[in-house]
Amino acid sequence: MLVGYARVSTQDQNPALQLDALKAAGCENVFVEKASGAQRDRPELSAALGSLRAGDSLVVWKLDRLARSLKQLIETVELLESRSIGLLSLTEAIDTTTAGGKLIFHVFGALAEFERSIIRERTKAGLDAARARGKKGGRPPSLAAKDIAAAKAMLSDPDITMEEVARRLHVAPSTLYRHIPGGRGAIRETEPC
Repeated sequence: MLVGYARVSTQDQNPALQLDALKAAGCENVFVEKASGAQRDRPELSAALGSLRAGDSLVVWKLDRLARSLKQLIETVELLESRSIGLLSLTEAIDTTTAGGKLIFHVFGALAEFERSIIRERTKAGLDAARARGKKGGRPPSLAAKDIAAAKAMLSDPDITMEEVARRLHVAPSTLYRHIPGGRGAIRETEPC
């Protein structure tokens, strides 16, 4: 059985072109989604996938109607393949139920992995270059050394709690505990006798 899936990005767009092509291809059921491709939660796609059985094929007008990124497309095709369901893309003339269609998807998968590797390499090179220039990555510390010293001084008073000190320094108590492990007890242990 052929099940069609059509998607338009906004409520204003008309899926008529896709619907005509899917009907002409022989789709018995067609699911229509009006949602951005970047949206992960697409109920009509879920319904289409739920209606498919082993040996069926999902038909789309173009591959970009099914997924926004190559990674998302590969994940969807792998899901279909694991359930013995084919994918047909009318515009690109790809049919994963054939050997040639499977080959094309393996090439797509290899290209996606290559792209991810290049992005990782570029990111690592950029971070290394920034470190070499003396840049330090990450979020700046929420408490400076003088703030920690002030917190320790306040905590030397047994009437002041960690929560009160945190409130005065405008941080969460967990931040204070991270900078003063052991809390008040740690301060007493380190105080001179």
